[in-house]
Amino acid sequence: MGSLLWCRGANKEAELNVVVAVMSLPSPTLPELQSSPPKMQLLYAPTRHNLCLQSLHTRPKEGWFSSLDQWRHLSVNNQPCKLPPRKCFYLKKTRALNSSIQAGDSVVSTRNAESDVLKALSQIIDPDFGTDIVSCGFVKDLNIVEAQGEVSFRLELTTPACPIKDMFEQKANEVVALLPWVKNVKVTMSAQPARPVYAGLLPQGLQTISNIIAVSSCKGGVGKSTVAVNLAYTLAGMGARVGIFDADVYGPSLPTMVSPESRLLEMNPEKKTIIPTEYLGVKLVSFGFAGQGRAIMRGPMVSGVINQLLTTTEWGELDYLVIDMPPGTGDIQLTLCQVVPLTAAVIVTTPQKLAFIDVAKGVRMFSKLKVPCVAVVENMCHFDADGKRYYPFGRGSGSQVVQQFGIPHLFDLPIRPTLSASGDSGMPEVAADPQGEVAKIFQDLGICVVQQCAKIRQQVSTAVTYDKTIKAIKVKVPESDEEFFLHPATVRRNDRSAQSVDEWTGEQKLQFADVPEDIEPEEIQPMGNYAVQITWPDGFSQIAPYDQLQTIERLVDVPEPAPIGA
Repeated sequence: MGSLLWCRGANKEAELNVVVAVMSLPSPTLPELQSSPPKMQLLYAPTRHNLCLQSLHTRPKEGWFSSLDQWRHLSVNNQPCKLPPRKCFYLKKTRALNSSIQAGDSVVSTRNAESDVLKALSQIIDPDFGTDIVSCGFVKDLNIVEAQGEVSFRLELTTPACPIKDMFEQKANEVVALLPWVKNVKVTMSAQPARPVYAGLLPQGLQTISNIIAVSSCKGGVGKSTVAVNLAYTLAGMGARVGIFDADVYGPSLPTMVSPESRLLEMNPEKKTIIPTEYLGVKLVSFGFAGQGRAIMRGPMVSGVINQLLTTTEWGELDYLVIDMPPGTGDIQLTLCQVVPLTAAVIVTTPQKLAFIDVAKGVRMFSKLKVPCVAVVENMCHFDADGKRYYPFGRGSGSQVVQQFGIPHLFDLPIRPTLSASGDSGMPEVAADPQGEVAKIFQDLGICVVQQCAKIRQQVSTAVTYDKTIKAIKVKVPESDEEFFLHPATVRRNDRSAQSVDEWTGEQKLQFADVPEDIEPEEIQPMGNYAVQITWPDGFSQIAPYDQLQTIERLVDVPEPAPIGA
């Protein structure tokens, strides 16, 4: 009686099936075997890796063979199998079998090549996130042709204005080219599509804007509009898609500081939306372009006008929208901060004590609204004959704001006749003299804004997440190093909305037993810089501010990870 041995192949993703007939026969002649093959019993061998057939002498033809020297040894993991004496072997479609084995080897080889490339790229660390570019998800469309030694992939960064994108491209080429089998490397650079961290409840016009930057001073005449316009054109020069919104209805500055061909905003009659004007590639919206000049109206009407101009404009895809905030901390400013999901704020001041008093109020407003202030720009520094900076009024409010409120960056802006003249000529200084001293300062400010916005977006997007393996909600609030875990049922029971708590009496409507202990969130989405929206299986959407999450009872003994497949 003979036996048929079925060996499953090496690669799980592309299994190879190799069939070899192994029979113990008395000693028939070859013609007898060819005319009447013996019956065989199927045996199933366990999965073995690195299965291969090695030829000893000559390649056999299809059919029965009695000579071991004319056949192949079956080997597993490069160890020859022991075969009983006096064998006959049958091989069918040898060439097809060889092709299948080669295809399997190719799959294994390709997978190893991909692993080599990703391992090499993981040596590149993003300095802003402190994580390698593979873990950040930057590597896209990896394609390998190992036979030719060709590797191509795309690096998708968080913003086209990334200040170190050239370094990423250079390093990626270098580390992959060092692999011994690589002959040609092709790296393509791109950026993520423009979108806010949370677009669920935003007006249609704001749903394709990645970052919204407020430039504020809370005081007039300190150079806020100059900083806003030149920052916007600096970001555009770095490769970003940028827009400027002049929110000062009472005294719009944008029509004076830029010179677009069309100085009137147009209306799309079908969509009833506003089409922004444009200058040097930057989109512009200002009440000054509405053909009305300066507004003479009461505060509530102004808030409505600002809301309409901002939210019904067809901004398109923007990486950064710079808002030139009006002076003060009143209704208009609060409306802007609440309607628009501000990513960050840049504070502009002068050295005088009076400026510090007003600026401090603005910083406290942003702090209360959970908008991080990432930089302070202080005007009024001068340069001596040797090009060194000096401060005729002393370093006052800027350094005080940085120290008192913990704002990480301070930039000194010199008083130059050209800077003042550019504000009146309609040509931003950074565009008129891109290699000048002022342009270099704004370049540093632009890099700071790009890096800080990237950090904030990353912190916000990962602030509150659900870990299915331990069935707990993980919380790491932005601007905090503390990380803790909450039980999902506890979070659900602590909802303070009108659906769970009576607004008039404060009576608890949602009872303890109404929430199952094993409830799990279906989705967690950030809402700006202050809260998350949690969607539960019953369809309820809970708004959970970070401040509230920090007061909820925490899990002390975090459960062990659940078994895989549980």
